[in-house]
Amino acid sequence: MPVAGRSSDRVGVCTALVTGANRGIGLEVCRQLLANGLRVVLTAREAEAAYSAARRLSDAEGDVLGMVLDVSKPGQVQACADALHMNGIQIDVLINNAGVFPQGGTLDAKASDFVDALAINALGALWCARAWMPAMNARGEGRVINISSGYGSFARGLQGPAPYGVSKAALNAVTLQLAHDAVAGVRVVAIDPGWVRTRMGGDAAPDAVEDAAADIVWAATAAEVPSGVLLRGRQVVDW
Repeated sequence: MPVAGRSSDRVGVCTALVTGANRGIGLEVCRQLLANGLRVVLTAREAEAAYSAARRLSDAEGDVLGMVLDVSKPGQVQACADALHMNGIQIDVLINNAGVFPQGGTLDAKASDFVDALAINALGALWCARAWMPAMNARGEGRVINISSGYGSFARGLQGPAPYGVSKAALNAVTLQLAHDAVAGVRVVAIDPGWVRTRMGGDAAPDAVEDAAADIVWAATAAEVPSGVLLRGRQVVDW
């Protein structure tokens, strides 16, 4: 599996893999992780998107690899994991950011929108966790960060487009199940980043992408982060 960018051979460098990272929150998370001294594996579904984003960050920040990864395809996820393992790169932090935002209500949204949303937003995170979390458990340390949404919150009434809300509620369930399977030292959390000014969120969104990314990077790097919870603004909130 081809990669783009460059990677150091430093021993002990913490490596984070970010899905859906060629733009928006994912790209800013990569930028901030690099600024915090982590090595980054930046992934995207399209080759040019992954490689060009990795090259831009590599030129500016350094330690970044670009890889093609469609999280809805379990075989491709495992191939990515195998390629990294063969190159001696272990993943210490997994950030499941890849997502789609289909519109429509429960009764009128296209069936394909429900299928795609669940395949990418929920099952994609599960396939990635299955690929990289067993090694974290074996080492007794690691982080899995799932980017959720208030639209998937039962406490807030599952507002918003139905395919998206259902898929994010499913992602929350995946998060809890993974937390049950995590050993001590491996933390699994979901984060609601808020309504963020990105191509997906739109210009009217009140939250800056830099602030949303900072909360995600905090969850990935802070010493004391709870596991099996939903975070909003670094605080535990109801599912």
